[in-house]
Amino acid sequence: MILAISYPGEEHTDDVVSRLTRRGLDVLRLDLADFPGQTGLTCTWRPSHEAQALVSTSAGSFDLHEVRAAWWRRVRHPVIDPGVTDPNAAAFILSETHEAVNGMLDSLCCPWMNPRSADATAHHKPLQWSVARQVGLAVPDTLVTTSPDDARRFIQRAPGSKTVFKAFIAMTDAWRETRLVEDSDLEHIASVRLAPVIFQEYVPGVDLRIIQVGERFYAAELDARRTSYPVDMRMVIGEAKVRAVSLPQAVEAKLLALQKRLGLVYGAIDMRLTDSGEYVFLEVNPAGQWLFVETLTGLPISQAVADQLERMAYGDGDLTHQRWTDRWPSEPAPGPHQPSRPDFNAALQGSPGRR
Repeated sequence: MILAISYPGEEHTDDVVSRLTRRGLDVLRLDLADFPGQTGLTCTWRPSHEAQALVSTSAGSFDLHEVRAAWWRRVRHPVIDPGVTDPNAAAFILSETHEAVNGMLDSLCCPWMNPRSADATAHHKPLQWSVARQVGLAVPDTLVTTSPDDARRFIQRAPGSKTVFKAFIAMTDAWRETRLVEDSDLEHIASVRLAPVIFQEYVPGVDLRIIQVGERFYAAELDARRTSYPVDMRMVIGEAKVRAVSLPQAVEAKLLALQKRLGLVYGAIDMRLTDSGEYVFLEVNPAGQWLFVETLTGLPISQAVADQLERMAYGDGDLTHQRWTDRWPSEPAPGPHQPSRPDFNAALQGSPGRR
């Protein structure tokens, strides 16, 4: 069985789950916002018995220890019963639910795309830029600061240089595109002290959206240079010239090293290719979108994601980041009241029955 954790209507998850079920594979889809009200859980650890992690949904009861591979993508938080109006009680219920659900998921000894902890950590852009430099990728001249003076000095660092400013996270309720710093913005530079701001050297060139699935890369060039807003291609995808491209092997090798260090099996990477031919790393989104790239280029990315999950569950495949048997330390042979640990090497080599 393959576990997919996402929210209803997430179109990338819908597409891949549909492909997996058409292959005859069992897929359990969970939305964490259904815990604890609509989806229940029961976990047991009993002497002389295998541990159980049961979840009860409208479709039935499922033991998560039967999961062979798990997909963590754009997850919502648990939602408590609206009848609980006391704020202290609500906070307690939410805390207990988080502990139980997250602990249950972390107890599963199966490969994840992406591992939950890696997904959370890899979102941090300062970490991404640090690791990118370590593996030899070019990174723009960048400043993150709450100091108005440091911000002003960075913006005025060289005559004729251009600077962009951007947000760490594109929030639905407070979305901010990447913008060029204008002279008029300096009038408001004091507001930098209110929250950290990313200032970055503006890198002219064409955008690259690179989808990494396991050890495979699917790259698209998005040329927005002659559009109404070349600073941020997200604003003008409909105007940009888009085509599938191949990456130099040296660039792929550095990107794979980046993803391995971040612990990611999947990532949507944004780069800029300059007129001089330099590949400049901007960021990676561990749950970034790919369907628009697939639609515009015909690259078989959804199929690749489905293939990766199937390989993780039933074949040796592209498990490049961690052998999940390594999670089990060496230990003595099990006694009469100690169940044997699962043979994950055998499981990864395939099984006659697929769930």
